[in-house]
Amino acid sequence: MRFLTFLAVSLFLSPGFAQNLSPAADQQLTREIYKELIEINTSFSTGATTPAAEAMAARLRAAGFPASDIQVVGAAPHKMNLVVRYRGTGAKRPLLLLAHLDVVEAKRSDWTFDPFVLHEQDGFFYGRGTSDDKAQAAIWIANLIRYRREGFRPSRDLIVALTADEEGGGPYNGAVWLLGHRRELIDAEFALNEGGGGEMHDSRRLLNLLQVAEKTYADYRIEARNPGGHSAMPVKENAIYRLAAALERISRYEFPIRLNEVTRAYFEATASLYTGALAEDFQAVARGGQQAITRVAAASPAWNAVLRTTCVATMLDGGHALNALPQTAGANINCRVHPDDSPQFVLDTLKKVIADDKVSVRPSGEPPASAPASPLRDDILSAAKRVTSQMWPGVPVVPCLGTGATDGRFLRAAGIPTYGMTGLFMERDDMRAHGQNERVGVAQFYESATYLYRLVRELAQ
Repeated sequence: MRFLTFLAVSLFLSPGFAQNLSPAADQQLTREIYKELIEINTSFSTGATTPAAEAMAARLRAAGFPASDIQVVGAAPHKMNLVVRYRGTGAKRPLLLLAHLDVVEAKRSDWTFDPFVLHEQDGFFYGRGTSDDKAQAAIWIANLIRYRREGFRPSRDLIVALTADEEGGGPYNGAVWLLGHRRELIDAEFALNEGGGGEMHDSRRLLNLLQVAEKTYADYRIEARNPGGHSAMPVKENAIYRLAAALERISRYEFPIRLNEVTRAYFEATASLYTGALAEDFQAVARGGQQAITRVAAASPAWNAVLRTTCVATMLDGGHALNALPQTAGANINCRVHPDDSPQFVLDTLKKVIADDKVSVRPSGEPPASAPASPLRDDILSAAKRVTSQMWPGVPVVPCLGTGATDGRFLRAAGIPTYGMTGLFMERDDMRAHGQNERVGVAQFYESATYLYRLVRELAQ
């Protein structure tokens, strides 16, 4: 797969927001939908996606969409997905607009505000899912209603799919279920999804990311077992201690650096964002300089994640009674696997690093889907450049490798090229998805709605 090189990156302060925003009525509709979605608890264990899917279906029916073009389907009664088709001329194959309805768990006690109430303060929207991924879900629905009101007649059908359990995974994952059971509902020439987005620093728009490839997600269970016994007579062999030693080895290990055309070009392009030694290091990373790679990887978890597979302990369990020696101790190791590494390589590496035949290592669930990069088509890149230039002159569109994992990997593996792009600009040092007090800028949210409205119109002509 050939990737186009990145464009040079430059700092640019966006002009006034007014020219980048939709009319007031459209903003109001988008906000109402956003609020409705945020205030439905769709988290994996304590919520359900079905109420959100049904709420959006009701809005679409009220806007005049035929009931036959609206489907609420899924793997379980509480884990339904919404799929709606906006009919075009059929001259071209459909365009799929994907977002997920589910969110990561959030505890009220951890947050300044109720995570399941949309709260606006000091120029920000707060709430669980404000960035991941209910902003894009709300925008897809609001823009679809706007297209219908305006009488837009695209050359291809537009399909919006709002899915379950992107965060939780498992048997209820909506993208996987739709591909396996109702592919005809979402089959498309290509898809737009989360995963890209804009980067800001001190309110300056730096670059608009276009995700064309991503790491894959993989969990591994490591476990130590022994007969246990009475805690009054401790022995040297202790499952918790043995597990702790294995975790310590994993914590000190770093997977090999994997530079490819995408990552080389990323560091080469973004070097212009910095000055002095850091700019020189970025340029050296692009050339494969080992000392520079070591410094850059150590300087930022984000840069380190771009450069290699990462594995980290995320959950821990052990023992069965307060007054007994543990018989079992285990941990979950969450890995984000670089496209140039295989899941088998990661499994074999973990075993070598642990180097203890009394600690077992096994994958949790099925091996992750192997997803090729999406081809960087001229029509998609050109449309993204045009709309970006119209809204934020001087801000480049930069193809990138995603370090997390989205449902785009399943679509790519199934032969539907997928592109992560949102036009939602966020401060690069204030990414709160999955964390406390998740938020997005109010102006940036409405800009994203306008960006995606214009981009989809261009791609659907």
